[in-house]
Amino acid sequence: MAVHYLEIVSNDVDTLTGLYQRIHGLSFGPPDPDLGQARVATQADGALVGIRKPLAAHEQPIMRTYLAVEDIEQAVKKAEDSGATIAYPPTRQGDRGTFAIVIQGDVEHGLWHRA
Repeated sequence: MAVHYLEIVSNDVDTLTGLYQRIHGLSFGPPDPDLGQARVATQADGALVGIRKPLAAHEQPIMRTYLAVEDIEQAVKKAEDSGATIAYPPTRQGDRGTFAIVIQGDVEHGLWHRA
């Protein structure tokens, strides 16, 4: 199991990017339209860390981890068969791949297929 993308949603993007720069030595780029205007840093292992503002009035601050999967359609189907709620079905995210969010055990689980 590998983390592909750590998404942090906050009303204070500047403060959090500064914190992650100081603590983890990350370097964030400008807002990325493919990732909801998140400021994104790429770690040495290729994993991404993105910090963005909420995209809708109902979206609350959250830290969501997207785990890499080989076949996102199959992974979402297995989650659904296990009783998970599909919050976002597999959705293409520009050139970065396809993501999905499933909810089970009151937790949002992010899935990401890189191709």
